[in-house]
Amino acid sequence: QVQLVESGGGLVQVGGSLRLSCAASGIVTSINVMNWYRQAPGKQREWVARITSAGSLNYGDSVKGRFTISRDNAKNTVYLQMNSLKPEDTARYYCHIRDTVGDYWGQGTQVTVSS
Repeated sequence: QVQLVESGGGLVQVGGSLRLSCAASGIVTSINVMNWYRQAPGKQREWVARITSAGSLNYGDSVKGRFTISRDNAKNTVYLQMNSLKPEDTARYYCHIRDTVGDYWGQGTQVTVSS
């Protein structure tokens, strides 16, 4: 069973930066896709960024140019570097992994951007 644990959230001022981490325990197959999603109160969950096991990167329009997703395969960890944060980035951020066996979600980490 794969379990995901996010960390790195917190309170930051507008224009600041945070780095989120998501560590996967258990066996993740070598072919997989790692995603970050976020959900603000009263809103639907929004996809933020994706990185595949082949290294392909994709970003949502609202974060393109400000956020960077990366991964460390040896550690089964995916990161989200968030720069130039805006109040509208305030949300709970969730890690998601899809591999050849199944889909896995973390519990999320809260990011609050204060103005």
